[in-house]
Amino acid sequence: MRQARTFPRGGIVPPDRTALSAGIPIRNACVPAEVVIPVGRQPGQCLVRPGDTVSEGMAVGRAGGPDSISVHASIPGRVREVGERILADGSRSLAVVIDLQGEFTVSARARPPVEWETLSVPELRERIREHGVADLSAAQAGAGCLVVNGVEREPYISAGQRLMIEHAPELITGLQILRRILEPAEVVFGVEEGRCEALESLGRAAEAAALDCRIEPLQPRYPQGAERPLLEALLGRSRLRSKTAGTAVTDLASLYSIYEAVVLDKPLLERIVTVTGLAVRRPANLKVRLGTRVGNLFEECGGFSEPPARLLAGGPMMGSCQSGLEAPVTRELEGLVALSRSEIGRAAETPCIGCGRCASACPWGLMPGEIYKALEHRLFAEAEAAGLTECTECGCCAYVCPARIPLVAGMRQGKSRAPEG
Repeated sequence: MRQARTFPRGGIVPPDRTALSAGIPIRNACVPAEVVIPVGRQPGQCLVRPGDTVSEGMAVGRAGGPDSISVHASIPGRVREVGERILADGSRSLAVVIDLQGEFTVSARARPPVEWETLSVPELRERIREHGVADLSAAQAGAGCLVVNGVEREPYISAGQRLMIEHAPELITGLQILRRILEPAEVVFGVEEGRCEALESLGRAAEAAALDCRIEPLQPRYPQGAERPLLEALLGRSRLRSKTAGTAVTDLASLYSIYEAVVLDKPLLERIVTVTGLAVRRPANLKVRLGTRVGNLFEECGGFSEPPARLLAGGPMMGSCQSGLEAPVTRELEGLVALSRSEIGRAAETPCIGCGRCASACPWGLMPGEIYKALEHRLFAEAEAAGLTECTECGCCAYVCPARIPLVAGMRQGKSRAPEG
């Protein structure tokens, strides 16, 4: 086993807490009675109207903006409503509401695998786009390096681990397809050190497929799953500076979706979601129909063992707090976390003591305390000069602050209040 690649700078080591769900195999969630399918945060094109009948896997919209990809009905049924809905991250999107009716024509029937090696590169690109996975039309062949992000982006979340353990051959096939399209000179797979079962499963699958790739263990340090520290750890800063334009990055969910789209001829209808936290009665990893309301998933896990002190879509570091259970599951949602009171550290905010811990923890080399002070005094130009726009709101600074200053909330508010131009 290779020595784990070190984290470039800063970061923290919060409690992992994946043990709550990492040992639980993926299972199918119950099919919901209705789904809410977002068409896209950018102005998207809706292809159906209220009263229309849709089949499973039928295109119901096309996302706008840079990702001009098809959006599909995850269940068969009748369109009840088309209108704006609030998503789990607080954004608004045009969405199609479908009531369950009729037969499942995609997932209920076994299909022979497609011999994808016989497809041309343009055919592969088009199938991936039309099946709602990604628009690769702008991706040029000849990338210097194709990097697979096999790191869980947040504590508590184990969906990626389970994918690697249970579906390593499918992931490797998805990687082979992407490699055929991008023709990289090198393929590197980054996985957290200590995920022994996942590393072994990937290694066996890559060997069986005769795939030439490096599988590198990485220091388990947050936010190792963010793109910049991941690439710096795997490729080194000097190499990254010279080859940034030739580096392509993908993740586990995308590889699995590419496999399903190309080999199984299946649109993006589902995703793996970890439902966890001490307030969840039976944590689980669920394969969920897109558009399912998040409340259904907690019900699927036996409900709450105690009233949750906080509900999060995503993980505890960058997840969005939920005031209710009505938001739909989207393709980006990798976890739902219900925290108990014992999991939330509560302490009163006190004045900054100038200890510098926030600066030491910042993976981007910023001075969060100084930026926060500038924002408090509405000195937006000074805050931006100090790196406000470079802040990714990863939460490392607030996590280590002994004064419990809400640094991340201050950054977020400062970005929204800063005058344009």
